[in-house]
Amino acid sequence: MNTEKMNHAGYFCNVLTLEDLKKQYRTLALKHHPDKGGDTATMQEISAEYERLFKMLKDTHRAADGTIYTTSTYSEETAAEFINIIEVLIKLDGLIIEICGRFLWLSGNTHTHRNIIKSLSFRWSSNKKAWYLAPKGYRKSSRTDWSMEDIRNKFGSETVERSGTVLDRALIAA
Repeated sequence: MNTEKMNHAGYFCNVLTLEDLKKQYRTLALKHHPDKGGDTATMQEISAEYERLFKMLKDTHRAADGTIYTTSTYSEETAAEFINIIEVLIKLDGLIIEICGRFLWLSGNTHTHRNIIKSLSFRWSSNKKAWYLAPKGYRKSSRTDWSMEDIRNKFGSETVERSGTVLDRALIAA
């Protein structure tokens, strides 16, 4: 992987892992999506660049301690699926969107949007009181029941809380 090229891509900066790419895509979508005051041409450019970078980074991840690793298992996830999910979620008020490793978690005011969330293939975790979307093809390999704090510590986390038109961002350090 050419990290020099990755650090100077058009809309995406310093993208070394799939998690970095997804976080930046979500931020760019919230800023440039036509439904949020942006324009269609810019959003199409961002999506095209996301798809190109996704193909290069789909198996490259960052652990909470900052180390970068490559998975040996094939990921069935596609860039277009993530783009479509984010486009739907950014239109829903009161959601807290969190990326932990390869999982997408939703909390906040999910009850009013539960049918839409279900239609996006999210599943409810009753012990975590949050919705999650696992990568396609994911199979749990242990019986360990991890808390959200354990997950955040292991895989890192970034949360964006959208309340009205204000975005409150917090990087949850491991």
